[in-house]
Amino acid sequence: MKKIIVLMTMAIVAMAFSISAIASVESLRGSSALNTDANKAMKHKVEVTQGGVKRNFKKQPPVVPHATEKYKVTLKNNGCLKCHSEKAYKKEKAPKIGDSHYVGRDGKVLKTMSSRRYFCSQCHVTQVKADELVENTYSSQ
Repeated sequence: MKKIIVLMTMAIVAMAFSISAIASVESLRGSSALNTDANKAMKHKVEVTQGGVKRNFKKQPPVVPHATEKYKVTLKNNGCLKCHSEKAYKKEKAPKIGDSHYVGRDGKVLKTMSSRRYFCSQCHVTQVKADELVENTYSSQ
């Protein structure tokens, strides 16, 4: 019986701490309820950078130095590959997709791009001129 009382007390204390922790979390969404529509995101000017953008750390996926809003990436078509594929990159004077995109889940080199790397915007983002959403003190030094 004592064990049950101790366990129940511990559970109540743990719930009290978790509720107070949740109450102190602030969302970037603001005070809007989750079941209401969010405010429409502001449009920002794309930061076009000739020659690309310097990476902040080793193995960082390169950021996209041009607009991509009109690029479509579906199961049948990938707009990024029109310039960055093995066949087109020289003609388009664009960087070729990295060799890592041809490595499968098991580490074997594939003849075609890995399906795990097909949806470019999962890792590569377009740069825009915008203020930070939260304070950032990151340094690569």
